[in-house]
Amino acid sequence: MRGRCRTACGRAGVWRGRSRSVVGRLGVVAVVLGTTAAVVPGQAALAAAGAAGTAVAPSPYAFADGARRIEGARTTADAVPLTPGTAYKSSLPSSGKVSYSLQLDATSNAYVSVTAVPSPGSTVSVIDGLRVSVEDNDGTPCSSDTANFGAARSPHPIAAWGRREISPTKPLCREAGTYYVSVERVDPKGEGSSPDAWDLELFATTEPRTAKTGPTSAPEVWNSASPQPLQGKAEHRPGGAGFAGATPVDQGVWRDKIRPGQTLFYEVPVDWGQQLQVTAELASSASGGTGYTTDALDLDLYNPARGRVADVGVGYNGDQKSGSLPPLPPVDHANRHSAIGQVGAMRFAGSYYLVAHLSESVADSFGDGPFDVILRVRVSGAAQGGPDYVGESQPKGVFEVSDQDREAAAEGVAGGDDTAMRVVAVGGIGTGSALLVGLGMWTVLARRRSAA
Repeated sequence: MRGRCRTACGRAGVWRGRSRSVVGRLGVVAVVLGTTAAVVPGQAALAAAGAAGTAVAPSPYAFADGARRIEGARTTADAVPLTPGTAYKSSLPSSGKVSYSLQLDATSNAYVSVTAVPSPGSTVSVIDGLRVSVEDNDGTPCSSDTANFGAARSPHPIAAWGRREISPTKPLCREAGTYYVSVERVDPKGEGSSPDAWDLELFATTEPRTAKTGPTSAPEVWNSASPQPLQGKAEHRPGGAGFAGATPVDQGVWRDKIRPGQTLFYEVPVDWGQQLQVTAELASSASGGTGYTTDALDLDLYNPARGRVADVGVGYNGDQKSGSLPPLPPVDHANRHSAIGQVGAMRFAGSYYLVAHLSESVADSFGDGPFDVILRVRVSGAAQGGPDYVGESQPKGVFEVSDQDREAAAEGVAGGDDTAMRVVAVGGIGTGSALLVGLGMWTVLARRRSAA
């Protein structure tokens, strides 16, 4: 089965798809005296600090396990090369560009996603954000993308992507050679922006060429009507704290609690020919507070390369409110030829990311919560065959949906984690036994995968 690698993938720092090392998964479950408590990925350090009696502010983002630390260069001559399929952690100063490099062939498409994480306590302006650009070694621009924080002015993880595409309709940036990725803030000196350095997570992917040249225009006809939000009782499914630890979900109604300033990450597999529709709801407040927060709940959709597809902002006055992502086309390789950004981003199958953020300013009127957030996820249409790729993507399988992905989405646990998670979650098992059994199973899994 050509599923995505969800283990250590052979060497530290290589992150194929949304894999997590066996050691990293130990942070998913915390077993304390008398109880078995689930901890979302990225909160392991916080749980450990709490057990030790030390107060530690939770990180706003969980970086990929084993992400390699690199420094962005002020000049392209010193740009550190990025390897597709490897996660990197870097930083962005408040002013000026930092650069990284890519060695590319003349046939593959390449995508670089950059996630910016403002430091806790920082402030941002309305138009502040992140800009990612790609150029060839002659300074020819290949692409540019910008992500902003918006009217809520609530600092949280945001992502933008750069692209080098091989297409009959795009004559530039087609040669093999060195390409440069530049990253910068959009409005570091704007009103309300603090001059803090931001953490960055970088992740590059490559997409092989197809055996035959397909259509050079996007499909013109698709069902653009907005269906009714999926109904049914919401099932509790805690969100992750980063792209690498996003919680798998499939079609259904999912519920979690979120606090002002917090961001939740989910991933949903969407195959070729399938259409995704999502509605987000923010439940009514129990605080009795009054007021109104613009874009209190922000829901962003990113594609398997972490390229932003679409978003919706939900204003809040203390009563239950909802908003839906705009109608999106079925996943199709030819969508990339559309002049409409959200259509072009639905260009490949794989796991699409739902990122929900609750604005910090909600606390000013309605308290610290937590608040209930509900995601109604609909995946319609039968899965179809994809393009005939020549070669493999990097990371392998990132632009496909495997049986393992579907199983993980159905159970809400990343592939390979579910057995151990179910053992620890069984309420009838004593705390000490659960801990020993869980750790033992992880050890066995680690040895088997190392041997493989």
